[in-house]
Formats: sequence, C-alpha cells, structure tokens
Amino acid sequence: MVLPIKWLNQYVDLSDVDNASLIHELTMSGSKVETLEYLGEGIENVVVGRAVSVEKHPDSDHLNICKIDVGGENDLQIVTGAQNVTVGALVPVALNGSELPGGIKIKTGKLRGVVSEGMLCSIAELGLTLHECPYAVEDGILILQNGTPGEDIKKTLGLDEYCIEFEITPNRPDCLSVVGLAREAAATYDRPLKLEPPRRPEGEGSVADYLSVSIESKLCRRYMARAVKDVKIAPSPAWLRERLHAAGVRPINNIVDITNYVMLEYGQPMHAFDYACLDGSAITVRTAAEGELMNTLDGKERKLSADMLVIADSKKPVAVAGVMGGENSEITESTKTVIFESANFDGTSVRLTSRALGMRTDSSGRFEKGLPPELALPAIDRACELVEELGAGTVVGGLIDVYPDKVRPGSIKPDYKRINQLLGTELEPEVMDGYFARVGLEKLVDGSLEIPYWRSDIECTADLAEEVARLYGYGNIPTTMFDSVAEVVTTTPAQELRNRLDELCTGLGFDETVTYTFISPKYYDKICLPADSVLRKSVKIINPLGEDTSVMRTTALPSMLEVAAYNQNVRNAAASLYEIGVVYTPVLGEDGEVDPEALPAETRKLMLVKYGAGESFFTLKGVVEAVLERVTGIAPSFTALSDDPSFHPGRTASVTLGDIKVGVLGEIAPAVADNYGFNDRVYAAELDIDSIVAAGSKKPSYEKISRFPALLRDIAVVCDEAVTIAELSDTIRSAAGKLLKKVELFDIYRGERMEKGKKSVAFSLSFADENGTVEDTRADAAFAKIVKNLESKHGAILRS
Repeated sequence: MVLPIKWLNQYVDLSDVDNASLIHELTMSGSKVETLEYLGEGIENVVVGRAVSVEKHPDSDHLNICKIDVGGENDLQIVTGAQNVTVGALVPVALNGSELPGGIKIKTGKLRGVVSEGMLCSIAELGLTLHECPYAVEDGILILQNGTPGEDIKKTLGLDEYCIEFEITPNRPDCLSVVGLAREAAATYDRPLKLEPPRRPEGEGSVADYLSVSIESKLCRRYMARAVKDVKIAPSPAWLRERLHAAGVRPINNIVDITNYVMLEYGQPMHAFDYACLDGSAITVRTAAEGELMNTLDGKERKLSADMLVIADSKKPVAVAGVMGGENSEITESTKTVIFESANFDGTSVRLTSRALGMRTDSSGRFEKGLPPELALPAIDRACELVEELGAGTVVGGLIDVYPDKVRPGSIKPDYKRINQLLGTELEPEVMDGYFARVGLEKLVDGSLEIPYWRSDIECTADLAEEVARLYGYGNIPTTMFDSVAEVVTTTPAQELRNRLDELCTGLGFDETVTYTFISPKYYDKICLPADSVLRKSVKIINPLGEDTSVMRTTALPSMLEVAAYNQNVRNAAASLYEIGVVYTPVLGEDGEVDPEALPAETRKLMLVKYGAGESFFTLKGVVEAVLERVTGIAPSFTALSDDPSFHPGRTASVTLGDIKVGVLGEIAPAVADNYGFNDRVYAAELDIDSIVAAGSKKPSYEKISRFPALLRDIAVVCDEAVTIAELSDTIRSAAGKLLKKVELFDIYRGERMEKGKKSVAFSLSFADENGTVEDTRADAAFAKIVKNLESKHGAILRS
C-alpha cells in the first residue's frame, strides 16, 4: 500500500513530524514501512516560466527564440524547437545546471549561434504522461494550466510529495486504505482523527426506476448500487489526478478516477457500469455457466467456470466479481448514465478466480484478504459525494442495498490480568482502556469492548494484548518470565521410539537426512525393479509440481541412494546416512490397479546407507544388530537373501526379530550402483518400524561377572559352503546351554587342503560358572554335545 503523506495529513495532522520519525513510529506500532519515495526525485532547478516574447531564429526555420520570465530581474533567453509556445504561456523551464529524470543535466549553450540559457520541458522530459497531464500534447512543450513564474515545478505539478510504501499483513485489510493507515497514525501519535462520514447526496428520482438487483449466490454477502445521470466524462481535476499518481494509480477519466480514489481512500473496491450497456435494467449476482465467455477491461477473452462469481445483466456477464469489469459495459466518452457498484464478495472465491484467470488486480488483492460488508456503504456515499463535488453528473435519489445476512458487531471482554501476564507488565486497566479507545474499541455498559467492523482481526485476549503492546511500546515492556507454571510435556510411544532411533543412529556415527515422499517413477528403474513389481504401483499426485515429483514412493531406497550419490559427487569420500521416513502402499482394486479413491497405508521406515573405505556388509550388519537389540532387547537373526533385484544376490540378508521379518540389508547390486554413478560399494538397510514394534521388546537382563576363571576351548569344523556362520553359532549356543558364555568366530578357511564346496570354520568358546570353577569334565561334556549337534544338524565334522 502506497500512502502519500499529504493525503495522510488530511485525516490526522502530522505536519510537525519529520519523515524519519514517522516511518520509525509507524513501523514500531505495527505498520511496517518498506520504502519512502519522493515523487520529484531527479528533478532539480526546474521552475515555472512565462513566455514574454516568441521570435523566429534568424538561422533556422524550425527554431524559436523565447524570452521567459522566471521571476527574476532579467528574463532568460531560451531557444526551442517546439511550435506550441505562445506569448503568455506558462511553461516548465530547466535552468542552467538543472537536472531531469534519467540523469539528464542542462547547461547554458548555443543553438545555431544563439545563446540558450536553459530548456523548455515536455511531459516526457519531466517523467510524466498524458494520464497525469491530459491537457498536454505529446510532441510539444508542456503548457501549464496554473503556476507563478519562478515557482518550483514540483510544487506546481504536485511532485513535491513523499510517499510511504507499507507491507500490509493479510490480517489487516483495513490498512489497505488511506483511512485505515490514518487510523493507525492517529492511534500511534494519540492525535485526533479528522474523519467525517461522507455526505449522502439525495437527488431527484429513484434508482429503483433504473435498476433492480438480486443475489443468487452466498459468495456475495452484500450488493449496493446507485445511479448517476447526465454524466459528463472529462479529465479529473489536478488535485485528484495528483493523488492517484502519487498512490501509483493511473488517472483515466473523472468517473473511473472516482472509483479508484474511493478504493484507495476507504479500501473498498468499486465499479462503474455504463447503464446503456446493461440489458434488461437488472443486475444478478450469480455463478458463471461452465465455459461462459466474456471480454474483460484488459481486452482479453476469459473462459469462466461454474465456481466463479460474476455480475450479470439479463443476457450476459458484465464483470468478474471482485476482479475486473467487462469490456461490454466500459465507461466511455459517450456514457451518459452510470451505475455505481459497491459490494462485498467472498475473499476465497475472489482469490481462486483471480488465480485461475491469471488476473491479479488492486480490487482482487483487497477482497481476497476479507473485507467487511459494512464498508460498502461509506464507499458508495463517498463516490456520489465526489460526483457532485467534481460536477461529473447528477446523482439519482435512492439506494439499492441487498444485504441478506447482516453482520452484527462483535464484542470482547478484556481480561486485564491476563494481558499483563502475557506482556509481563503491570499496567492499570484505565491505561489499557485508553489504548483500546485509540484503536476504535468502544467500551460498552457491561464492560466489554465493541469491535469496530474494520478490525475483524481482533478475536481474543491475545489480540487485545497485542494492541496494548504496540501502543505502550515494545521497548517499554520489561524482560520477565511468564507468570505461570510450565506444563509437563509428555511424548507418545511413537515419539519415544523416534527419539530413541535418532539417538542410536547418531550415536553410531550416522547423519540424518530428510527426503521428499513424492518421487519420479523413473526412480524405480534406477533400483532395477522388475516391470511387474508391486512396488511400481504408486499413488499418483493429481497436480504434481513436475514429473520428478509425480508419485508417492513405495520404497525409500532410491531417495536415500540419491542423497548418497550427491554426497559422493561433491567429493565426500565416505558417508553414513539415515532417515526415518514414510512410504505409501496403495490399495489395489480387483483389477490389480491402484484404487484412486482409497487412502494408501502409511508405513514408517528406518533407512540406513553407508559407503566409503573400510565399509562392508558386516559393518552395516553390526549397526542393524546394535539398533535392534537396544530398541527391542531381542537379538535379530539374518537369513541369506538372493531374490531382491536392488541388492547383491550374494551379500544380502533378510532381518527377523523372532518370527517377524522386519527388513533387509546388504550391498547394493552392481547394476544399481552403476545407475547412480557410485565408485565404491554401497550398503543399505531398510527396516520397517511398525514391524519392529510388533515384534515386542524384552527388558534388559544383567548377569554377574563370575569371580571364577573361564575355561577356553577352540573348535573347528568342516561344513558345506551353504551353511551360514549364524546357523553354526546358534547350534553351538543351544547345545552348550548356560555353561557357555561366549562364542566368537576367529577363522574361516578355504584352501587347497579343503575339499571343493567345503569350508573350515573355527570358534572360540568360553565356559564359565558364577558358582565355581568349571571342571574339565563338565566342559568336555558340553563340547561333545556341541560336536554331536553340529554334525546332526549341519553335517559339520570336527576338523582333525
């Protein structure tokens, strides 16, 4: 919102406040200032001059020598090529050493041998257009309508104006107006607001003789209309054009300028229709027919949809409600009767319509933030008042006001104690009441505060505390602790598990990463999923940002590999990454395809990825064991897996807790690694968190360290290559019983002395008893049982 300071001073006298102070104080009271602009920037030493004489140049057919009175003792001699300068004309004169927009500097010189002591200026040279100076000619000198010789041209043309641009937050649509910002300035400086209600002209006749209005959609909460006859389309007076120009709005003609002026002044968008273009003398506020067409004022044809609100006559739409009027009812020089519209439309509807049509206007920008219906009345009264003030036409009597569900004023009971608690202050209620009065909150008989219609953002005690804080001064609020007892925050079991996993993973040297849950279908190709894999059946996003984010992932593996590949590409030689994320398993219909109407199952996954020197299948296996044992208290078991296309068939295992499979870990398949451009082997694990929870948990148990020495025995057996170390280890533990405290693998041998398809596996066994020293006979018995079970279960023969 751009606010000319002279316009602001019309409503609240701040003439004694310098610009720097004004900007600071308004920002600190909640109206954030973005920039301060001076309209006359770049124009220096340009004054009003009066042509005393105009003579032909002796050596040129197209140049004139002018004597110009600029208010000094002597007239200046200026040579110009313009042909529209006559004796007595008031013109802008750039004096010797002057500066014009664009960095142009003017100095005394000679033209065809004749001294020229400056330059006469056109509107373009002053940075203006015909919209600001409709009486000018484009290819000639600007002939001024008023002014005094020697007067600064910036004052004459209203360019001696400072304009403040504010950043208005969405909850304060009232500040998208001069009046709204004037209220803020008056409250900030505790000065009276000079705002009189607009006078309501009551002319002859009745608007009901011209028009009828009906509302067919709840998207319109109020619609008001008045008629103006005997309209005289002409340029607006200089003061109105200057204010519009200062506020960043292009002047057009008196009627259109009035609607724009009221929008800037009160914040209520208005529209004017040419009455002669309305068929049926009736206006209906309705939703458009699907595919209905209309041309808007910008000359473009718009295709409307059934959810868009339009203003229509008996045959056609004449405006897109809250956005832009139609070309078919535009105000032109031939317009004789005008219908003024002041209405209130649903903000969300206006925003969606504006976005769908690609039309963001000053009007839509205000409506979409939520304007109060009560604002429509003073706005239409002000428009009619300006019509009479400008002599632009005759206002017809009467007012059409269709307001189906009238909004009643709200109220709120101030909790002074709570406000002081929130702010850490000790302000008296009377002081707070003074602040409330300054922002328009009127105290009622029952002690509550009536909320003015323009402050829809005030809803609760915290909002009242904000009003007190910004007027009392944020810098005056002491630094204190909240005067309340902090509530104990508890976590859910799911949150506790998440926190535990975070602690374990980071403690094991992993860095957390967060990836998008929507991916490209091409990701499935990169991890070598078969064409008929059920993991390729993904939930598709209706309006994706692009192909790369068009489906919801069914596995998080490609997302993690993308992150790992990026780290390698930026020369991170080694990385250990984890993510606790979600994958989406869709519901399949009878045809085996994704049911778009059913919600997918959301499954939490723990993803682990490692690469770099020294990494192997076993380092990641150790990490998985550590995490699962510490979370559940259950030792996981691992089974060789060779049918997962994303993993190496000889270096992959499924992970189970008890009888529940919880995931998979292993080396990424070479083809997959090539797809991501990895130089080293990459290891990954995907664990299902919900399955981990379903497996249950055991409380950690502790055993005393025996005071007696342990008895150590080594055992080496020869078995088939297919037999896993885990199977042998499990058999040894179950056969030996409680006497065996530790089993450690220390050698695997494959060599010339070993039969093909066989291997030698050696373990170190530790026997101990906390009640006494283990005798050889007991250890021998346990050892013999171990040998017997290894042979019977796995065909493992004691190596001689």
